[in-house]
Amino acid sequence: MNQIIETLLSHRSIRHFEDKPLTKEQIETIVTSAQAASTSSYVQAYSIIGVTDYEKKKTLAELSGKQKYVEKNGHFFVFCADLYRLETAGAMENTDVSTAIESTEKFMVALIDAALAAQNAAIAAESLGLGICYIGGIRNNLEEVCALLKTPERVIPLFGLAVGYPEKITDQRPRLPMKNVYHENEYQQNMAEFKEELQQYNVLVSSYYEKRTKGKRTDTWTGQMAGTLRSPSRMYMNEFIKNHGLDLK
Repeated sequence: MNQIIETLLSHRSIRHFEDKPLTKEQIETIVTSAQAASTSSYVQAYSIIGVTDYEKKKTLAELSGKQKYVEKNGHFFVFCADLYRLETAGAMENTDVSTAIESTEKFMVALIDAALAAQNAAIAAESLGLGICYIGGIRNNLEEVCALLKTPERVIPLFGLAVGYPEKITDQRPRLPMKNVYHENEYQQNMAEFKEELQQYNVLVSSYYEKRTKGKRTDTWTGQMAGTLRSPSRMYMNEFIKNHGLDLK
């Protein structure tokens, strides 16, 4: 097993960071690693906003659901879907690109490009001995986040990435069995087997929580998912996207 695979397999989310900023060199390494990710048709439809201002980070922490590690970390990156740059490119070439930009396909490209870049950034950070935590909570209050970061129309903040020196390292949460995730040639649909595998995974997850909390929690994975999905969240998103220049077709 090589060092890259070891870095990938040792991943866990870090939520306690030392009060120590990243160096300029570390930030540049992480961002250039992000830019090296694959991008659909070379469009590079994303932007990254690095937040160093303490008051902005504090506000983002509040907007994200009072997540203190958004405020206290070595550096906070916000990854955005960015179709504004492509609109500018079209204008520079006297070409109307609005129909393509407002397509669901190009929006998906922007989301995928941003996610690929972010994962490169995460792996680069972890390879430097840093810890990371993705923050989807910035989508709780996107209007306020956009105003705070002064993003133009057709730019949508998607998620944050807190990076820093780990102060506390937790155990890894067990992932789904490979057979639940990897299908060969076609999607496997034997429901009896599928449910049995999930039941076995529930036992593993419950044991993890029981050990981690000394018996205070015994959550199962299916129980967590049912609880999470019982009440839909961020249902304003469709309208928000339309109001920010992406009335998807």
